[in-house]
Amino acid sequence: MRAIDLRSDTVTKPTPEMRRAMYEAEVGDDVYGEDPTINRLEERAAELLGKEAALFVPSGTMGNQVAVLTHTRRGQEVIVEAESHVYLYEVGGIAALSSCQVKTIPGVRGAMDPAAVEAAIRADNVHFPRTGLVCVENTHNRSGGCVLPPENVAAVAAVAHRHGIPVHMDGARIFNAAVALGRPAAELVAPVDSVMFCLSKGLAAPVGSLLVGSREFIADARRYRKLLGGGMRQAGVLAAAGLVALEMMIDRLADDHANARRLAEGIAGIPGLRVDLETVQTNMVVVEIVDERWTAGAFVQALRTQGVLCNDTGPRSVRLVTHKDVTAADVELALDAIARTVKAGP
Repeated sequence: MRAIDLRSDTVTKPTPEMRRAMYEAEVGDDVYGEDPTINRLEERAAELLGKEAALFVPSGTMGNQVAVLTHTRRGQEVIVEAESHVYLYEVGGIAALSSCQVKTIPGVRGAMDPAAVEAAIRADNVHFPRTGLVCVENTHNRSGGCVLPPENVAAVAAVAHRHGIPVHMDGARIFNAAVALGRPAAELVAPVDSVMFCLSKGLAAPVGSLLVGSREFIADARRYRKLLGGGMRQAGVLAAAGLVALEMMIDRLADDHANARRLAEGIAGIPGLRVDLETVQTNMVVVEIVDERWTAGAFVQALRTQGVLCNDTGPRSVRLVTHKDVTAADVELALDAIARTVKAGP
């Protein structure tokens, strides 16, 4: 029985075009700036996001942490949304690597109130750390892939810039946001100073993320990438898949969104489960288990025996993520397995 893997959009396999591009990639030593495929990928990434330059990094976490290192100084404070990836899922990197502390602001589906951001910016007082950076996340993972409203991003950035503070966007899935809104990614990131996006999530490349920003910022970021061990050599074999991802995999994200909507609507009709359909905006579905017989962990394990893989995100919540290796037919099979599992009970 083939598993229907809904754990994450990181589980995809490279496409045949990616494998062929990797095999045929022209390479050089990227630490010397001599890998032509890396250089083409960085130029294309900067172009797509409307920034001056880009830097290839192995992972989204490294990209975010390099951004924080580049923007801040030791002892500063970083303002983040309380459920953000850079705060919850990056091993305390802001503290461990940048020696900065974090100020969290609760958001609504990932969006921070600009007034709350302004109130959190530190006054000029010898007792306080200086605010060094504001981070936003689009799409917002913990909110089930919700898209930040462009006007919210613009308002938060305007507040930060008025105080001379840069803004970094964790845009791991920024192309999901762009497809969902029908707007260019460059337009969505225009208000911020730097953006990280992942090739290895919905775009289905096997490895890699890009950090984009001004030429000066990226030049400094390159030094911090080296510090963190991210200076790879003939990395064009990886960048080649990334170029295919950017040219061939963005528009098809709409299929993932449609599959997630069908999955969400089907689950919403199953007694014992609940889905807030307003949060199903991209390729994620967060399911609340209201059937008291089940815990999320037990439900995940029971679904595994039925060939459906997913992750629990809380004591009574489960997340399912669609991607290019999940078809519309797979969604129907998953819905059938979910309904049978709930009905059968633990």
